[in-house]
Amino acid sequence: MVDTPWLTIVGLGEDGPDGLSPASCKALKNAEIIMGAARHLSLLPDLTGRLIPWPVPFADGIPQLLSHRGTPTVALASGDPFWHGAGTSLSKHLSPDEYVAIPAPSTMSLAAAALGWPLEKTLTFGLHAASFATLRPHLHPGQNLLATLRDGTAFSDLATYLTDLGFGASTLHVLEALGGPRQRIRTTTASTLNDTDIQHPVSVGIEVAGDGHTIPLATGRPDTLFENDGQITKRPVRALTLSALAPRPGEHLWDIGGGSGSIAIEWLWSHPSTQATVIEIDPTRTERIASNAANLGVHRLAVVTGSAPDALKNLTPPDAVFIGGGINRDMLTTVWAALPAGARLVANAVTLEAETLLMNWHADKGGDLMRIDIALSNPLGRKRGWKHSYPIVQWSVSK
Repeated sequence: MVDTPWLTIVGLGEDGPDGLSPASCKALKNAEIIMGAARHLSLLPDLTGRLIPWPVPFADGIPQLLSHRGTPTVALASGDPFWHGAGTSLSKHLSPDEYVAIPAPSTMSLAAAALGWPLEKTLTFGLHAASFATLRPHLHPGQNLLATLRDGTAFSDLATYLTDLGFGASTLHVLEALGGPRQRIRTTTASTLNDTDIQHPVSVGIEVAGDGHTIPLATGRPDTLFENDGQITKRPVRALTLSALAPRPGEHLWDIGGGSGSIAIEWLWSHPSTQATVIEIDPTRTERIASNAANLGVHRLAVVTGSAPDALKNLTPPDAVFIGGGINRDMLTTVWAALPAGARLVANAVTLEAETLLMNWHADKGGDLMRIDIALSNPLGRKRGWKHSYPIVQWSVSK
């Protein structure tokens, strides 16, 4: 235990020392070491502490910072260090009694105040370190979004991204150097953006508009969202499967026989803390699964190329497992042994052999057995008739 934290993480805005609290000023005055981005260091008044520019990439500076452990030190961060900021990266390497954090207004707070938007009703994103596809599930007319961006070029790229998706009518508020003497706010639309002098630091306020495709909120999203080669759990069956899987916050899914990855992707959409691993034997499909995830803004998906049960070794234990293809006795035996108590298993069978296997396991382990028989209307000459899909038997059980 230490009596006094050696490190102070100070949030700094574009207004430099004018925006610092008395506590932040005291920490800077007493610090022997001050580390921060060159831009942040340039905003500081004259100080007695040694100024050390933070290296790029950011991770390279952490060992350097920790080498000063025990010496009064300040680490500078933008605004609120714990909103998509350096605070989270640093605290992983520190015990709680080693540091204190003094935040300044975050970029999101400044942006909401500048635009008059209620922050509690506005979705916020750190796109300076994430792909634009992170926005994809949230693009629907009438939604307001705030996001930080890497630089002016990224702003132009974002406008192109929105336009290509059919949301070119969206209003974009160009927010530069918020809270400081260089603050500038301009408004345009995604499809008409022609500003080339957008300066860092920059963020954006988006009023979503346009006729682009909106991703529904309910499970069983349209099949057309997912690139596939025909190996996809179709929309109605996917909705029933996800209902049986019953995702909960923080849970980890194994999706065995991933196909297009649609089950895992929808599982991950259910809550921002869920995790998933897809196991797929076909390398072309694993590439497609990764591409689907990236295009649909999913970043918590691990994709494993291999055949179950061998490919299940050394994976993070699951809270739920879905078996959508290639089911056999060895696979079921291995999966059942890997399931922690209380974990859930959902398996779908199409063939008579797989159906018989699930019926036998249901008789032994319990759970629910359901036969899904779906028919869609189809042209029949000059009239219409019902075209039946192969029936699916679904076994769901908690261990």
